Amino acid sequence: MDPILHRTRTPNARVAVQQLGPQLLNGCCHEADRADLVGFNLQGLRNSLPTSFHPHINGIIEEIHNTSRLLRDLAEQAQIHISQLAPVFDYLNVILPCLCRTLRDIMGFIEDKSMNREHRWRTMYHKLGSELPGTTLPARFIMYNQFLRLLQDLLTRSANFDMNAMESLRIRILQLREVRQIPPPYPIRTDLIRRDEALEFWSQETNSHWAEAIFTQPLPSRREFKHQGRTDAYGPLQQLGHLPPVSRDVKILVKRSFDNDRVSIIFFLQLRNQAPSLLLRSKRGNQNWVSALGAHELCIRRESDSVLQLSKWNREEQRSRPWASLSFLTWEEMVLFYCTFLCLKVRSSLTVNVNPQEFHLRKERRLFQAQIIDDGYQHVLMVFEDAVTGGCRLHAAVWEGKLRACPVWTAFIPQNVPPTWLLRKTKRRIWLREIQPYVFWEKYRPMNQRRGRMGAFELAFAHSEAATRFQELFTGTPDASAASAAPDSSEGS
Repeated sequence: MDPILHRTRTPNARVAVQQLGPQLLNGCCHEADRADLVGFNLQGLRNSLPTSFHPHINGIIEEIHNTSRLLRDLAEQAQIHISQLAPVFDYLNVILPCLCRTLRDIMGFIEDKSMNREHRWRTMYHKLGSELPGTTLPARFIMYNQFLRLLQDLLTRSANFDMNAMESLRIRILQLREVRQIPPPYPIRTDLIRRDEALEFWSQETNSHWAEAIFTQPLPSRREFKHQGRTDAYGPLQQLGHLPPVSRDVKILVKRSFDNDRVSIIFFLQLRNQAPSLLLRSKRGNQNWVSALGAHELCIRRESDSVLQLSKWNREEQRSRPWASLSFLTWEEMVLFYCTFLCLKVRSSLTVNVNPQEFHLRKERRLFQAQIIDDGYQHVLMVFEDAVTGGCRLHAAVWEGKLRACPVWTAFIPQNVPPTWLLRKTKRRIWLREIQPYVFWEKYRPMNQRRGRMGAFELAFAHSEAATRFQELFTGTPDASAASAAPDSSEGS
């Protein structure tokens, strides 16, 4: 069983990575699949037991789900951070055999027909929880997951990496391996970590990118699509681990998963030229396939109600061919993905031109457009209504110049907004409550538009006529106070 990843000891870390990369990454995916299977069977066992057992089982199922997700994330990120794979290799050889044995043991108890279901659960919980003193079965998976998260930090050269915590968890896992009579792994090659400029990236401060925050904000509403399209990856694809190495100076921005993580997209940044790229992963049978392209090489289009399609130009055929089709559960998530991709592409140093059609999300109708002064910048404000879900959103974009129409922020208008949602403060200024903009530009500061005790969001229109049209769009008629609203200081009395 151990080592789960066999290798020849070699001083050449790059050669080792080339030889072991595919095996390593597929090993992570294989154990992730095993964790999914164990979690599914635990759900079946839970459903057959009285509800008094459910909280304990639910806790284990949740941690096993986290284990699966972390393993797949690690495999995908390793494809991008291939230069860091050598120091990660030894640590994976510590955890994977032990994790594999735990998952196999759980399945063994679940499938043991010599006991009734309640006895299976009790025996499994107490026997596995007593193997290492002070480590219950849920605590064992928490330990595994903490170790995997630290491995991600090591792989991505994160400033959050804690060498002491990693060593403490490694010793704990080795103790569990000894109890389970799993042979010890190779010694950790800490020299590889030092050669990777450890002291520099242990202490460096991380510079966050706006894309990292887009999908961390809670959605103010969820307008789900009634009909789901198909998610697929067209490529061309290569087996996981066989892509050409990416520059070591990269930053992973965000990952989005589709169809229960059968397909995923990772946005990452080449730091040397700030050029964004996308990594596409697709699982077919027991194999994982990948493709990587720069954002400047792709075009985006809303193919159907719930599907965004990314396509690339085929030089041989002299036409555009699909690279990936991505089906979204909600309109809001589709909009955020679309805006994120479009903004990264437009601002990429490698982008030569953008098809004007890409600036319009199909099946959306523009209800309003006007110029605003926004955090000191001139922007165009638009209101879009989605024909499929009926959702409405505000959309601010660059007013003029080479970045004209590039998204700056978008905000979803809450359903059934109360009359107090909109307040006309002056002839050119309107305050909006309960608006949370998603920002696609690091220099834009939405807090500079917040006003009053409630933190209302201010729209400062270039012309009072536009403010009136905006107000009429949501209230039907201009407010009685609009005609007598206080003039702006720049307008005079």
